[in-house]
Amino acid sequence: MDTTIPTAEQVIIIGLDNDQPDYQYSMTELKELAEADQLEVVDRLDQALDRPNAATYFGSGKVEELARLAEALRVKTIVANDELSPSQLQNLAQATGARILDRTALILEIFAKRAQSREAKIQVQIAQLQYRLPRLQTASNQRLDQQTGSGGGGGFTNRGAGETKLEMNHRVIAKQISHLRAELKEIEKSEATKRAQRDKAAIPTAALVGYTNAGKSTIMNQLIDRYGVSDDKQVFEKNMLFATLDTSVRQLTLPDQKRFLLSDTVGFVSKLPHHLVEAFKSTLTEAAQADLLLQVIDYSDPHYEEMIRTTEQTLKQIGVENIPMVYVFNKADKTEVAFPTMEGDDRLVISAKDGQSLDLLVDTIKHHLFADYQTVKLLVPFADGQVVSYLNEHATIKSTEYLSEGTKLEVEIAPKDLPRVAEYQVAE
Repeated sequence: MDTTIPTAEQVIIIGLDNDQPDYQYSMTELKELAEADQLEVVDRLDQALDRPNAATYFGSGKVEELARLAEALRVKTIVANDELSPSQLQNLAQATGARILDRTALILEIFAKRAQSREAKIQVQIAQLQYRLPRLQTASNQRLDQQTGSGGGGGFTNRGAGETKLEMNHRVIAKQISHLRAELKEIEKSEATKRAQRDKAAIPTAALVGYTNAGKSTIMNQLIDRYGVSDDKQVFEKNMLFATLDTSVRQLTLPDQKRFLLSDTVGFVSKLPHHLVEAFKSTLTEAAQADLLLQVIDYSDPHYEEMIRTTEQTLKQIGVENIPMVYVFNKADKTEVAFPTMEGDDRLVISAKDGQSLDLLVDTIKHHLFADYQTVKLLVPFADGQVVSYLNEHATIKSTEYLSEGTKLEVEIAPKDLPRVAEYQVAE
């Protein structure tokens, strides 16, 4: 049996530097995205231009240099740092003889490979089809040029056939998108029902958001291990971009009986394709409806400030605003910075695999999610023992005293449970 490990396809990455401050970072990220798509980056070509060449992205001289480089390295794929127009894709491919993959197509490829749930797969399919639509014209024109040559008597017939084929392709893709959106809507209805049930239970929610590979899934799994129920599944985690695409929600119960829901959302990346953001809006509903956002940041990455900006821009783009946010600077164990530490009540420096860091994180979550809890004193008759049982499961019992007339309790309780115990409340 052949056990040879297949070699990764070799690629060249290219980018235009128009004096943007984060250009070098975006190119580093492009290399990581290529590697996440199992491509091996063997060279890189940059050009400083105020704006992309409308026809070929690079200037003509640089395109020639790129063609020579691709031929010398025998590279069959070139990856561009921006989303290219249909004509730029076509012209670059013709000039270099290589497949041209722009940043958007690369991210869509990664998402297509990583999607696990039916919902995520449909979302990616919709985004891919929307990306393809404007690029049909170029492919069709190329075929028409080959059919018609420089003109002649048969040109009209061929052109009509080409336009009919193009229109048919448009209709087919539009129909596919419509069908997928209808299927997605049904899935969203089911998820909305689940959310409504959770809302009815009035359990506070926190959502992990942030850059891909910042450690969200690691934090989620550490907290599930500590506070999840025995049959709770951990979420997939791996040291790579976009390891997980599906939003996972778990209920956590703390030692003092406080409960909250924690969701782990899809990670962000700079220049995330617009169609993909639109398609994943439903997945990110968990973040939009959370009581608290925990923005997880890779503190060991020198570009962490750009990552924060990207996360906040993307959240704004999908309509997630005016929700309290805690900044969780993770992976401090890979830096020289002391941890765990806290600045104010919304900036933590931690390592997800450090016990004290997790303690600090949980205390911070509690401070934000349970600020409206109230401490009350109750006297519950022995005949109403079920009330005491409920409180033992759903409230923090601070003290218990058995009197002749019943059980006297001091409890920290959620606002939703106050009406349930109002008749037992006694003066301080």
